[in-house]
Amino acid sequence: MTGLQTTTGSPAARISGFGSYRPRRRVTNDDLAATMDTSDDWIQSRVGIAERRWAGPDESLVDMSVAAGGKALAASGLDAADIDLVVLATTTPPTAIPGLAARIAHELGVPRPGAFDLNAGCAGWCYALSSAADAIRTGSARNALVIGGEKLTDHIDLTDRGTAVIFADGAGAAVVTGAETPGIGPVVWGSDGDLHAAIAIPEGERVMSMAGQSVYRWATTKLTATLAEAMDRAGVTPQDIDVFAPHQANLRIIELMAKRLGLPESTVIARDIVRSGNTSSASVPLALDALLESGEARSGDTALLLGYGAGLTFAGQVVVLP
Repeated sequence: MTGLQTTTGSPAARISGFGSYRPRRRVTNDDLAATMDTSDDWIQSRVGIAERRWAGPDESLVDMSVAAGGKALAASGLDAADIDLVVLATTTPPTAIPGLAARIAHELGVPRPGAFDLNAGCAGWCYALSSAADAIRTGSARNALVIGGEKLTDHIDLTDRGTAVIFADGAGAAVVTGAETPGIGPVVWGSDGDLHAAIAIPEGERVMSMAGQSVYRWATTKLTATLAEAMDRAGVTPQDIDVFAPHQANLRIIELMAKRLGLPESTVIARDIVRSGNTSSASVPLALDALLESGEARSGDTALLLGYGAGLTFAGQVVVLP
């Protein structure tokens, strides 16, 4: 489906290519059970994860983001010189200053683009996608590279079953370009700052903490309305949705949301969490690229996206897949 609604008179934007990078190391639930009090049954019954990818010392956040960005460029058919905006969504930069987007752009051969990092928790890539689309609609950019990249294993206790069984590493990217008809619908985004401590790396520390039950209750009670509004603003109904790709935080949350939305049985539901774990800002583009690569999703499909996480932040939007 094409022709999503957008603001009258505004230029349109669309996604023209995806790319991804998954670290080489595959960590199964049985691997974790050998080092902590957990089991494959325990993990799968609670979050739905069977395995995840953990980056090695030679797989930095920059390396993963460059690899994903290069694949997205190749898929889009554009050259690095065509890109004039690079946005990196991440919660795990190795240094506070400088941001990584300009360095990633340089390593990809993108000449002097606008470049910035964005931290909106696990909603980060959806925030970045909307920011890039708005830049194109207003004429501030022609073509943008939007990356979600995380090396979460730098910030979790690998012996803590509350976080180590969930979080993982990787990068996903998309190229956003101008279009004659809208391919990226209006974003519905927001935050509930009263729950800011639910997912956090406390000041002065490097290890993440998460109140899992609080986040689960929030996601399952508050965010269905966000998805409904995103569809309404894009001018589509649940029956128009070919692909549902929410943040890959918990398989039970994903399936409950799909049920509450009344999505048709034909809708492809992203379940990349099963083999990739929770990769925060990288999870939505990783899931979409996997669906396109496998053929489960096809060019022209209408996809409903949702990012949500630390902040607590959320963002929903409808896009047409390239």
